[in-house]
Amino acid sequence: MSGDPHGPGNGDPRGPVIRAAGCVLWRRGPGGGSVEVCLVHRPKYGDFSFPKGKLKRHEEPLAAAVREVLEETGHHCTPGPRLPTSHYVVDGRPKVVDYWAAEATGGSFTANDEVDRILWLAPDAARARLTQPRDVRQLTAFLDALPAS
Repeated sequence: MSGDPHGPGNGDPRGPVIRAAGCVLWRRGPGGGSVEVCLVHRPKYGDFSFPKGKLKRHEEPLAAAVREVLEETGHHCTPGPRLPTSHYVVDGRPKVVDYWAAEATGGSFTANDEVDRILWLAPDAARARLTQPRDVRQLTAFLDALPAS
């Protein structure tokens, strides 16, 4: 493998690098003061994570992140600050996942084959429920990037 993992052709799922994108989807809690984040439960993996998915051919990461939020949660969102990129290996292939913070702007969830439920949780509860440590790191980065209100 050579070159930039963000370079041309790597949006192709058959390429050496799996490219994906997602969001830490958030909303103001009841009363408007506290923040809640959305976790998705994927029955195929039995895990709780943030909405994310693979890029389609020639799709920009931010567009993919917004699309995945809508597909997995039923919620529209307004993207905000860029969060750290996650790098890990899946089935022997490197995976690169670009993330953004994104405020939910409306919508409703309907269970599907990929996601059977979502949870809106306070950050401490979300931290305890997330399956992967890399997602806990995203939550911490999101909280550091969240503007004070």
